Parts: sequence; structure tokens; C-alpha cells
Amino acid sequence: MNKPDHTQAGSPYRGHCQPSDPHSLPAWLYINEEYFEVERETVFRPSWQVVCHLSDVPDVGSYHTFDFIGEQLFVVRGEDQQVRGFHNVCRHRAARLLDGPSGRLRGRVGCPYHAWSYNLQGHLTALPQRASYGDLDLSQHSLVPVETEVFFGFVFVRLQGGGPSVGEMMAPYAHELSAYRFEELQPLGRVTMRPRSLNWKNIADNYSDSLHIMVAHPGLTRLFGQSYGIEASTWVDKLWGTLQDKPSSKWSERLYQKHLPVVDHLPAERQRLWTYFRLWPNVAFDIYPDQIDFMQFIPISATESVIREIAYVLPDERRGMKAARYLNWRINRQVNVEDTDLITRVQSGMGSSSYTSGPLGSSEVCLRHFAQRLRTLIPEACAYQAPPPGWSQRRAAEPWAPSAPSTPSTPYAKDTL
Repeated sequence: MNKPDHTQAGSPYRGHCQPSDPHSLPAWLYINEEYFEVERETVFRPSWQVVCHLSDVPDVGSYHTFDFIGEQLFVVRGEDQQVRGFHNVCRHRAARLLDGPSGRLRGRVGCPYHAWSYNLQGHLTALPQRASYGDLDLSQHSLVPVETEVFFGFVFVRLQGGGPSVGEMMAPYAHELSAYRFEELQPLGRVTMRPRSLNWKNIADNYSDSLHIMVAHPGLTRLFGQSYGIEASTWVDKLWGTLQDKPSSKWSERLYQKHLPVVDHLPAERQRLWTYFRLWPNVAFDIYPDQIDFMQFIPISATESVIREIAYVLPDERRGMKAARYLNWRINRQVNVEDTDLITRVQSGMGSSSYTSGPLGSSEVCLRHFAQRLRTLIPEACAYQAPPPGWSQRRAAEPWAPSAPSTPSTPYAKDTL
């Protein structure tokens, strides 16, 4: 069944909207494979993606692999101590070079297919039957590099250059992050991958949504009370809540409140503060006094994603800190269960013939800003109905766009519950 076209007089969804209109992204963007392919090229190839922390590649030859939107990548620490990123593909016959999530090389990257060999700077140094290749210039067959940036100890890569650095994107919050000694973090456990039958935007929308906290997260409400706040800057959403002194009725939350120890290097206002940052478009950092997590919403298809996450901590053998980290995990495991139920409900509703788009309140500053940026990048996202199939091939020759500003018109907005 086709969705109603909403073209009747008086409908708020006639044809298309402007990028800055206060409405949610239309439902077809969450289920349409053709739009997803455009998003891969327009949103994700130019985006920064976190791969690991420097502590995950501590020694010369240590590497970490990362697969993203059909590309195979890895980062490796060279003999000069620099961490570099490369495509995880041999220049001979395209064989995958490195397997598994991580490991350590002994001075070279060797291809398991035909034994082509590269040094840790990515240069081709040796290959069997060298003479049979004539005057082959080895310097022209180095591994293909990928742009790499280290920000506060975390290693990011970007497939397609252009746009601000991670440091520039996070600049409004660098003074806050500096208190947490990011560079000294060590992994707590391993990277986990959680497949979800969801469009990545549903996960991102939920992460930056504040209205559901007091409705669907009773544990967070018991912890934060009325203190939960959100704001949207140009490239980053920030969310936060302060632990209240009133003991929770649930034992895990009550014990967390009780046993969370003082962290000497944090200022007083951050001793009981939980802060969340979402970096455009799909990388999030959860910052607690006791640990720091990163989470990525990795797109697989229009209706499939993988949530990739890991926690990092500073060395601290105090019993209170160990207890706090365990209790943090218990609390947030329940939050994740609640969120999974919520966004699964939303994803199923995106296929309903009854739904096109919904109004966003003035307090929904992050969702408004996110929708505005996507509509500006991909003007077809302003349409309330999917264009006829094949539109993505025609868009370069016949660009479609409503009259709209070229950049989001609201660079900064804030709301506190």
C-alpha cells in the first residue's frame, strides 16, 4: 500500500519542506535503500570514524582493523611511533591483509595470498619473483592510505577528505574533555558488536532525544531527577545529567550513588556528572566519572545497523571504583534494553502507511539540528514522499532542491528539562 501523498490543502506535509522546518525526517529515509546508498556517499565517506584508542595499539606493529560501509581498513603503529591508517587490501590482487580485530606485526604487513610485503609505513618492499614484473616501480604500489587523526588519544579515520578536523568539530568542548585525562585511558574489556534491525538514524535520534528520558528510563530519572539537559552545537550534540543525592529505590543505582568515589583530577562539578557527546554523524562518547565509553552506529543497510562500543578507564584499584564500574554497567545495560525496545517500535512504524513525518517541539533542539543538516546535505530528504526509483542517478544531472539556506541556520541551541 502506498502512503498518503499529503497534498491536500491545509496539510503540513504538502510536497516538501524547507531544511529548517521544525518537522522530523520523513519516514521513507529510514527504509529506502536508494536513499541509503546516497547517504553512504554523502554523509559517511566524508565523516570521521573512531577506530580505537592509542592504548589499543601500544607497540610498534600493533594494529586495529575496522570495516565500514564496504571498506576494509586498519591502523598500525609504525617504527616512528606514529599511528597511520590504510585500506586493508593488497595492491596485487585485492586480498584482505589483516584478520581479526587486532594484533601485532613483526615489522611488516604480509599478504597471505601471494606474499607481497609492506613495511609499517605502507610501502611495498618485497614480492616473490620480482624480475617477472619487469620495471615495476614499487613506490607506485604502496598501501592506499586513509586520512588519520588522533584526538585526545582516540584514533579516527576518514575515507574522503574535506571539512573540519575532529579537533575543530569538538573545539567547543575541548576544555571539558581535558579534565578526564583521555590520553591515559586503557580498554576495559573488548569491542562489542551488537547487530540491530534498525536504520542508523533511529539510533542516533534516540541518543540525542531528551523527551523520552522521564517517560521510558525510570532508572535515569531516579538518578538525575530534573537535571537532564541537552544542547546542539554545529557538529556535536551534548547531553548531561547530575546524580542527585536522594538515594534511589533500586539497589544497583543506590549503591552506585553511595560507592562512586571521588576522582581527584576532576573538578567538583564533574564528580557526579554524566555527560554524553554525539559527534556528527554517528559517533558518541559517554563520559562518566568512573569510565568513558565510545559507541558507533554503523550503517549496514537502510534497515540494519551494528552498534560498536567499548569502555575505557584509568588505572584505579580502589574497591569503590571497581564497584562503581560494575554498577555503571548494570545500570546502563537496563537503559540499553529500554532503548532497544523504543527504537524497534519506531523502526516498525516507519513502514506504516499512516506515518510521514511528525512535528518537533522547540525543546527537541538536537533532532531539529540533525534533520536540518541532513536535509541541507541531501535536498531530496526535504521530500515527504520518496522520489520515483532512479532519482539518485538523475540527481547529479538534475539537482533538486527547495529554496533553502546552504548551511543549518541554527548553529547552537540548548534546552534543559
